[in-house]
Amino acid sequence: MPADRRTESDRLAPALLILAILLVAYLDATTSPELHISAFLGIAPFYAALRCSFRVTAVVSAVFVVCLTYVDIYTVPDWAPASRVVGIFGVVLVAVFSLLLCRTRLQREALHARTRMVADTVQRAMLRELPLSAGDVEAYGFYVSAQEGARVGGDIYEAIETPHGLRLMIGDVQGKGMPAIGAGLEVLASFREAAQHLDSLESVAERMEQALARYNARSVQQGTDERFVTALLMEVHDPAGRPQGRVLSCGHIPYYLVRDGTVYERKDGEGGLPLGLGMLSGEPRRGVRVHPEPDDWLVLCTDGVTEARGADGEFYPLAERLAGWTDLEPPELTRTLRADLESFTHGELKDDATVLVVRRSPAAAQLSMARAAAA
Repeated sequence: MPADRRTESDRLAPALLILAILLVAYLDATTSPELHISAFLGIAPFYAALRCSFRVTAVVSAVFVVCLTYVDIYTVPDWAPASRVVGIFGVVLVAVFSLLLCRTRLQREALHARTRMVADTVQRAMLRELPLSAGDVEAYGFYVSAQEGARVGGDIYEAIETPHGLRLMIGDVQGKGMPAIGAGLEVLASFREAAQHLDSLESVAERMEQALARYNARSVQQGTDERFVTALLMEVHDPAGRPQGRVLSCGHIPYYLVRDGTVYERKDGEGGLPLGLGMLSGEPRRGVRVHPEPDDWLVLCTDGVTEARGADGEFYPLAERLAGWTDLEPPELTRTLRADLESFTHGELKDDATVLVVRRSPAAAQLSMARAAAA
């Protein structure tokens, strides 16, 4: 609806501008010459140059030149010929400048559109658009960058079907917005590669840490900041209809398990250091075994959600909100949660915010339960 109104406004603007020029010129021609109110009409072609196409701007400018030339020649009897020439020259100059302004604006808009298209393509290649699908699992959700105009920032996520089962990751780079993208891309790329080939989540996390260490070493050489990344890694496989899984937390916030309509905050593996800080502890990272049910839901997020503040300074009560929405399907839950978060913060998120609502597809969950019952 807003787009339709904008289109109607764009079509109506040229007609109103031309009508205003004709009306003011008529008033100038029929009233006392001392007023000369048409001198203020220069705003019309300038407005057209800022809002309309080149063709429309040319039409408005032509009407402006014709009307003002008529007024200067026939309705100002006291002007000397030189004054009339100067007045007409000024009118033509305004029209020409409006056309040049319009062409420059259109060229810059075209350049911006091409640049935005390239940027969108790069950002889409970095983070796959939600919802994700990997094997039997669906991941709905949303991603909101703290930097206006950016599709991605310091949050990362991925879900991949591998020979070792489904592997899922969500992460949060220290910092926010565009400056955090480089570290996030390094960690994300290493996860995508390592998840396919390494046997354990611990090995995957170690490979991600190595990639981030190389990135931080380059950052130091270039005089930029080192960064760390919190991450939550999950692995699920389903032998004979009995889902088994592991969770490894690298300093990430807890996730939420929705089972039989009840929301549980899970802190599996809590206590591990973020990626990039693992060298501060001599202990290896260790995952935790979990036993998911076929119809479980998981809600994963970054601290841009749980630490979002309302007008009263209170943190966003994610667990409380989820408890009231367990009957919603993932797409509707995602939309409801995002709208509620924006309402809670009055649209002023201070950090990148990501939510993933993960579940097995209904058909896969039913098949898994049937296999488990048969076994």
